[in-house]
Amino acid sequence: MKNKKLIIAGVFSLITIGTMNAQKKPHLDKTKPIEERISLLMKEMTLEEKVGQMNQYNGFWEVTGPAPKGGNAELKYKHLRDGWVGSMLTVRGVKEVRAVQKIAVEETRLGIPLIIGFDVIHGYKTLSPIPLAEAASWDLEAIKKSASIAADEASASGINWTFGPMVDISREARWGRVMEGSGEDPFLGSKIATARVKGFQGETRADLAKVNTIAACAKHFAAYGFAEAGKEYNTVDIGNATLYNTVLPPFKAANDAGVRTYMNSFNILNGIPATGSPFLQRDILKGKWKFDGFVITDWASIREMISHGFAKDGAEASEKAVKAGSDMDMESYLYVAELVKLVKEGKVKETLVDDAVRRILRVKFELGLFDDPYRYCDEKREKAIIGNKANNDGVLDMAKKSIVLLKNDKNLLPLKKSGQKIALIGALANDKNSPLGSWRIAADDNSAVSVLEGMQQYKDNQLTFEKGADLTIGKTSFVAELVFNTTDKSGFDAAKKAAANADVVVMVLGEVGFQSGEGRSRTNLDLPGVQQELLEEIYKVNPNIVLVLNNGRPLALPWAAEHIPAIVEAWHLGTQTGNAVAQVLYGDYNPSGKLPMSFPRNVGQCPIYYNHFNTGRPANVDKNVFWSHYTDVEKTPQFPFGFGLSYTTFDYKNLKINKTAFAKGEAVKVSVEVTNSGNYDGKEVVQLYIHDVAASLARPVKELKGFELIELKKGETKTVTLTLTDKELGFFDNDGNYLVESGTFKIMVGGSSDKGLESSFELE
Repeated sequence: MKNKKLIIAGVFSLITIGTMNAQKKPHLDKTKPIEERISLLMKEMTLEEKVGQMNQYNGFWEVTGPAPKGGNAELKYKHLRDGWVGSMLTVRGVKEVRAVQKIAVEETRLGIPLIIGFDVIHGYKTLSPIPLAEAASWDLEAIKKSASIAADEASASGINWTFGPMVDISREARWGRVMEGSGEDPFLGSKIATARVKGFQGETRADLAKVNTIAACAKHFAAYGFAEAGKEYNTVDIGNATLYNTVLPPFKAANDAGVRTYMNSFNILNGIPATGSPFLQRDILKGKWKFDGFVITDWASIREMISHGFAKDGAEASEKAVKAGSDMDMESYLYVAELVKLVKEGKVKETLVDDAVRRILRVKFELGLFDDPYRYCDEKREKAIIGNKANNDGVLDMAKKSIVLLKNDKNLLPLKKSGQKIALIGALANDKNSPLGSWRIAADDNSAVSVLEGMQQYKDNQLTFEKGADLTIGKTSFVAELVFNTTDKSGFDAAKKAAANADVVVMVLGEVGFQSGEGRSRTNLDLPGVQQELLEEIYKVNPNIVLVLNNGRPLALPWAAEHIPAIVEAWHLGTQTGNAVAQVLYGDYNPSGKLPMSFPRNVGQCPIYYNHFNTGRPANVDKNVFWSHYTDVEKTPQFPFGFGLSYTTFDYKNLKINKTAFAKGEAVKVSVEVTNSGNYDGKEVVQLYIHDVAASLARPVKELKGFELIELKKGETKTVTLTLTDKELGFFDNDGNYLVESGTFKIMVGGSSDKGLESSFELE
């Protein structure tokens, strides 16, 4: 009885304290609407405190340790205690987050909580495949689930905001950050953007207040994926047709899904750095799209406008950034240094500052941080969630769905489960670090299941491993340049001996995990180091090779495509890599992935993509040299967008359109029969492409406008119906107006972008 009285008294005490706080600080009154609470708080804020909300600092000291002394860290610490910091990034772990949040809430004048950001790109501690690999699944529910696992772990570790998803469309395999996006197609990219936003944030805005969701950030706004020559941070120069029809649709989809933040990009567009672009941030994002969250800059991108030659100094850069609509400064230190003075000098209106601060506070209120600043700081939950079995099962499922079978001559795969001698060759086969991929800063090094470990689970075969050759010299890391071991072939002989004595050779070759990602542009897309030579030497002694690729971008492998009988695109699949690969190789999972990017025949074809435009001379009708082609290689990709094999086969027939002519606004129903004609149960991604034959702007030769992932038992037939509406049949003109025009539309339905059943209809 005594304990019950104590509990009741304690609860009453908390209620009383909460009521007193609400009376003392009216913005803490949960009964008031969020917009009213924001207004009440802003009335209490000084100009300096407002600007402080627009300032984000990277974690600059071990928060649970002593306060920093001297230098920049001490200044940052002072700003934090003065209430001049609105957000921090890369602070992680409940103890660290609680400590820094305690300073903001309990030691500053107004007690405004911090929003804690982190690069949760393809998982937090338990890693899913890299985003490009996930896109190869074409499984939107699985992708959403993957993001929700990442949100669950990150939120359990004190984080409430991720700098993802990256929704940049890119056609450029040389650009390292293709690993972070969804590939070359705006339709697929838009669907995946929606899935990832909802996976991170929940289905509705109200779900953001749940403890297991985090605010998402659509990046990089805009056109970052079109950097010239695929060189990181490079210039972008594209036309409005590409901007409106290819670049912007996934960003608009993210907005429609309720994304709460955007990050602008490093590049210039029309000569203006995106960070300083009112056209992008005020006219389109906050104007036409009515986005009411906030925009954060990419790392130091306000300061980088000086290097671009767009601003003479930090003050001018700050002025241009805030006028353009950049609400929060990530690590430039310029807003906190310059904005108060700019406002007092009359160069920046305080209403612009107020708008930015209102947007930032709105997201903090939506996250529930004002109601409980420590809601993400539960050590018991952190211990229970991080790395648990359910999360590992989830990322294993995602990894299997991400694998793409590119070639399987003579049905070399799946491997027999007994009675075979298998040689496993390649340093990556016994690598527990590279499979984690890039952008995995919270994961533990060497925490992936290696392919060797995965294959060792199948104990009824004789498995021999030889690395053949190392890939790099020294330890690789997120910030280090890679140094490749290009000469050491001392392991070749042992690898050849193992291959000669094997029935089947499995070679795991490709890129080191940190060879793709930010700052990892390449001018060659071949196998690094001496791997190609190793592959050819092994082929001489045993051509029964299964090539398993670990990579973060499309590779150009013409020799392998011609000679190697079986090729498996296994990307960087995260924590459960080895188990996923082994289960696919042995047929316990039938691969169903389809490429989200075209694979070139050589780097000279780049950028290469399926939804290109016709030229005036697309074919050699006159039988001479004057037509659009290369003289030394075919102009088609090695493996096209949407391509991917299965251990079974699928036949398409009876393509039907419900009418031959349609009025605008009328739904076009396209149906096709798909039969599993092989010997295994399997999944197929049925893809619908259209071509607008003649329009006021030239349209691509084909555009993905619908797809459905279906599962068929062997021998089973299903009729798949896909619907086209004005939303799929139209396009944007060069002023950003959406047009649906009359005329002839060709359609193609199949299992890849390069072939399928064809028909047409008229739009009247």
